[in-house]
Amino acid sequence: MNLIETFQDLVAQVPELVQPLIVALAGAIPFIEGEGAVSIGIIGGIPPVVAAIAAIVGNFLCVAVLVLVSSGARRSVVNRSKARRVAVVGGGTGAEASGSADSADSGRNTGRWEKFQRAFDRYGVPGVSLLGPLVLPTQFTATMLAASGIAKGRILFWQALAIIGWTTIIAVIVGSAVYAIR
Repeated sequence: MNLIETFQDLVAQVPELVQPLIVALAGAIPFIEGEGAVSIGIIGGIPPVVAAIAAIVGNFLCVAVLVLVSSGARRSVVNRSKARRVAVVGGGTGAEASGSADSADSGRNTGRWEKFQRAFDRYGVPGVSLLGPLVLPTQFTATMLAASGIAKGRILFWQALAIIGWTTIIAVIVGSAVYAIR
């Protein structure tokens, strides 16, 4: 049994009041997200609007936490790096500072990071946020945007639009299919 079937079974077994919480929990999981969670909820018998709201809330809360944590981590790393550069410039030759920056950049040159960076350069925050769910989970996209130094508010705004949009589209499709079958 896979994770999606587990959530569908869980939705069917819990009281109606708890079902949206299960859908929200599913929405917080990468690769299931709002789109998969709304499908789980609708197929599990939850009204499409309730399933969509629960999936959106679960997905967005997870993304918001990741953006806040990632932004804080980036700020700490940048501040520490600035402090080291100031210390090196004040008392050293400066060679140490350029060496540490090169080694930090080499760790980022992974395949996913390069794909993300190309897409970001081409489409910006709106494009990466709105089209990102076709390639990567919103949690990954939002974390990479925060690691790039984009403002938290801007990331959260565009991620919210993407989550609401994609979840609503899938809710309409799945809800229409379930309605047509019944």
